[in-house]
Amino acid sequence: MNDLCLLPATELIAKIKNKTISVREMVQAHLDRIDELEDEVQAWAFLDQGLALKTADAIDRKIADSMFKGTLFGVPAGIKDIFNTLDMPTAMGSPVWEGFTPGNDARVVHYLRMQGAVFPGKTVTAEFAVHAPGKTRNPHHLDYSPGTSSSGSAAAVACHMVPIALGTQTAGSIIRPASYCGVYGFKPSFGLIPRTGVLKTTDTLDTVGGFARTPGDLALLFETIRVHGLNFPVSHAAFSDPARREKGSRPWRVGLVPSISKKYGAPYAVDALNLLIKELEASGEVEFVEKQMPDEFDEAHEIHATLYEKSLAYYFDREFSQTEFISKIIHEMISRGVKISPEAYEDAIEKQRVLSGLLDEEFMDCDAILTLSTQGIAPKKMESDQPDTCLVWTLCGVPTINVPLFRGPQGMPFGAQIVGRRFNDYLLLEFAEFLDTFKSENLEMQDSKKIDSLR
Repeated sequence: MNDLCLLPATELIAKIKNKTISVREMVQAHLDRIDELEDEVQAWAFLDQGLALKTADAIDRKIADSMFKGTLFGVPAGIKDIFNTLDMPTAMGSPVWEGFTPGNDARVVHYLRMQGAVFPGKTVTAEFAVHAPGKTRNPHHLDYSPGTSSSGSAAAVACHMVPIALGTQTAGSIIRPASYCGVYGFKPSFGLIPRTGVLKTTDTLDTVGGFARTPGDLALLFETIRVHGLNFPVSHAAFSDPARREKGSRPWRVGLVPSISKKYGAPYAVDALNLLIKELEASGEVEFVEKQMPDEFDEAHEIHATLYEKSLAYYFDREFSQTEFISKIIHEMISRGVKISPEAYEDAIEKQRVLSGLLDEEFMDCDAILTLSTQGIAPKKMESDQPDTCLVWTLCGVPTINVPLFRGPQGMPFGAQIVGRRFNDYLLLEFAEFLDTFKSENLEMQDSKKIDSLR
């Protein structure tokens, strides 16, 4: 493997700026990596290597002429195949939309393109970004699931086909693939990332985020695609508050909810989390406080299902009539959604608002919540995911990050999930950076940089 594939985006950008490498060399190295592993991993729904190299050459010329104004300097980026792209098809994981060319870029794709990202193609998504799995396989073991909705993006980052990639989450579609594939996954606060030109499934849940192999690359991606400025007064005010961005010199204050870890975690995963907590506490850099989720959260999964299935029934009415082209699982979800009354949907919206307020109030004194990302390692391919807490945090619109810290049976990765207050995204990224450093200095973890032979 070309060593350039091992580097995070931040280091690649530094090499381009220093003229150590060209954009073409960087992009070609990642295209070679795709050629090497794509037949086995199957992370891509569409590839156009010629277009990627053409874009790389154009950026090289701008750099040589001192005309380049972006921040990404040709970094290769994966795009989940539910984002509109001007020069590539957008099939959304469905034969109904195979070959569809929207003729425009989603807002976040436009932001990445304007900053100089290069797109090798579109990554595999579950059908309509829901639950029916795509063709992608887990790079750590081909017999295991890579997750569902954002599986292609997570797998592509995990095996060094690209350093960053876009994903979306309506329940657990960023955090879960990130945990299974052993990479960082970031679902920002709801509303911070524009959804224009992105497949819509559920208005109050859909969130754009992404994948990387370092917290620094997550922050780079987030800064590129989030909304900025006074036209967004709520987030602008939050991001202008230093207390929401940095913790200062005091120890981290982290909330624990042992009841949900025990309820949703496999025994080996709970043991790994408890050992991490013990080691962090011994370091003196983290203070833990036990919390209880308010009783109202007992309804969270039912509230989420009402919002999700009613919205699917509304947005996919046309596709629902083409039963020969949609999966059984989508058909069943829409069938249930059709039966949900407008009053029940409105009640679920109000309960979502209440839960969001209760969560913020309960954890107001914490920098983050620490729990498991998933029940444990990935299930076998085509087996169902086990229940986890991802949709609870999505329901409340708060930022979450998967931190790839653990190994379980078969040496498969799984992650710790850190959760912040809404709009405390930068503080949560700082905590992820702290955990990454702590992992490097204190914990044993799989070296996901070297997936050279797939099992």
